[in-house]
Amino acid sequence: MKQLTTGGPREIISTIMLICLLTSCKPSPPPEPDPIEKVLVAAADLSTYQELSDANVVCYQEDGTEEELLTILYDAGIRTIRLRLWVDPANGRNGFEEVKQLSSTLHAQGFKTWISVHYSDTWAHPGQQITPARWESLNLEDLKDSVYAYTRKVVMEMEPDYLQLGNELNSGILHPTGDIEYQKQALLGLLEAASSGARSASSETQLMIHYAGMGNAVWFFEFIDRIDYDLIGLSYYPIWHGTSLINLYVTLEDLGESHPDKGVFIAETAYPFTLEWQDSTHNSVGCEDQLILPEYPASPQGQQDFIRRLKEILKDIEGCQGICYWGTELVSWQGAQNTVGSTWENQALFDFDHNALPALRELGRP
Repeated sequence: MKQLTTGGPREIISTIMLICLLTSCKPSPPPEPDPIEKVLVAAADLSTYQELSDANVVCYQEDGTEEELLTILYDAGIRTIRLRLWVDPANGRNGFEEVKQLSSTLHAQGFKTWISVHYSDTWAHPGQQITPARWESLNLEDLKDSVYAYTRKVVMEMEPDYLQLGNELNSGILHPTGDIEYQKQALLGLLEAASSGARSASSETQLMIHYAGMGNAVWFFEFIDRIDYDLIGLSYYPIWHGTSLINLYVTLEDLGESHPDKGVFIAETAYPFTLEWQDSTHNSVGCEDQLILPEYPASPQGQQDFIRRLKEILKDIEGCQGICYWGTELVSWQGAQNTVGSTWENQALFDFDHNALPALRELGRP
């Protein structure tokens, strides 16, 4: 029987070289893809736009070039505009017809719209939720019917991309009927009516419920858990809600973790670029103890850095989706002696000469 042999030294060396060659040609695993950076919804509240437009207020790009206000925002990367809606305002400002017309203009220019329905004839916020005059004599069931029909009409005729079911609902809505302290079940019924009215008109509009500040925010959103909505909105102003960004971070993280089916937004925020003033109207922020120091002084750079940091926080927390700057356009435009002018002139995203500030570009940056 013929013996099998392994070959001589040359054959062994050739075999080893072939194995090495084949091993070296083995394809390397593909590199891990770079993580995709979260892109936030960047919105600007522009609720006084029509009043400024009617007064022919002129604004400028950051380089001093005169430009229409909406174009300046679009060029800065802003694609969503927030507008407040009052039921029957005394002078028609922020009323149904004005907001409907402006919504149409915004959509035509490529913006998404975010309607903040106040369910009031005037400002609604934690300290004030006044039932519209047309509804003040209604019982609970009739009030729910009116809320349903009104909300449905808003969505059908304005076609908003985002709709707030009330504004800063810490104390409830439509007082006294929907007072959170005394009428918790009535409040839930009114919010259900608002949600149902919106859903009956559109399955595309995203619904937001809005709370101001961090105190009791986690409890509040647990309390309204049965309501059908999509987005949690939180106001954050250092002057009213504290200067701790750590507390803000923890609250946003808690909301995201406890409501994984909801998106989370900073629905309102602002910060001063100066503590000076341009008219004779008292400003909301005017003292250093209202600031986050030393990190964020009242300067154009401090304002920009504040917005950048909020966006970093939102990008870092799972579930957080967007930010909206309040009072973007609230420059002083009625003269230096005006005592009922802008309380927000030093927190707008335009300086006292109406030039866009760096914070506007920061807000719109991906």
